[in-house]
Amino acid sequence: MAISASVIITTYNSPAWLEKVVWGYFQQTRQDFEIVIADDGSGEATTELVRSLSEESPFPIQHIWQRDDGFRKCRILNKAIIASQGDYLIFSDGDCIPRRDFMETHLRRAEPGYYLSGGTLNLPVDISRKIDRDDIEQGRCFDKHWLYQHGLKKSRKITRISLGPKMASLMNQLTPVKCNFKGSNASTWKSDALAVNGFNENMPYGGLDREFGVRLQNHGIKPRHVRFDAAMVHLDHAKSYRDPVKMAANKALRQRMEKDGTVRSPMGIAELLASGYSGASTNR
Repeated sequence: MAISASVIITTYNSPAWLEKVVWGYFQQTRQDFEIVIADDGSGEATTELVRSLSEESPFPIQHIWQRDDGFRKCRILNKAIIASQGDYLIFSDGDCIPRRDFMETHLRRAEPGYYLSGGTLNLPVDISRKIDRDDIEQGRCFDKHWLYQHGLKKSRKITRISLGPKMASLMNQLTPVKCNFKGSNASTWKSDALAVNGFNENMPYGGLDREFGVRLQNHGIKPRHVRFDAAMVHLDHAKSYRDPVKMAANKALRQRMEKDGTVRSPMGIAELLASGYSGASTNR
């Protein structure tokens, strides 16, 4: 029996990038999933885009929106988890285009007691803008030769999207990179996300996904890499919300929770529900 899955995609006022991302999901070799757009206060352009995409989508799309009140990614993620219909949750961002076998890879490798963590190939802004629907549908944006022809600098990072199945599997085992939970490309069971009380709403930008992963591990969930087989390309954008002081505080909090063995977020899904949040699909 196919796994019932929900893809939770975060976004904020980037409809052009979000459209390309959803086009990528239209091309997936497996279509037995839903998309939940976790929208941290975007304007009407995003609402109209989601409405248009929903009309042609082969799978359900939910749009979970909250008013713009600063960076509240953890809260919108928790709202999306509540609204999700799938038993298995795949997390990504509205600037990460999945290769056509992305869903197949996550669902094939899903196993109780584990979370999966992948990566992305970061693209420069000029290539990000050039990618159109046909490039996504034909898979050109995942072809290293096409990317090089359009100005991508050669580096070993291209292996994140260019390896065959056997080599990708081997590299997943051999990579020295620590398997932290990466919100741009990661998955876990919904029951485990609920057990750790979702994301920590006390955290601003910077490492909030990794902290979530630490608490999953404290809950007994082991990490596994899909770094070289769950392929995505990451579209370039500005990150004006970076704050080194807050990021350092987040790191200290994560390290403390790792040391203390903390499992449940002190401000998460349970508190959100207790405040009266209903989990309605489109909250505008």
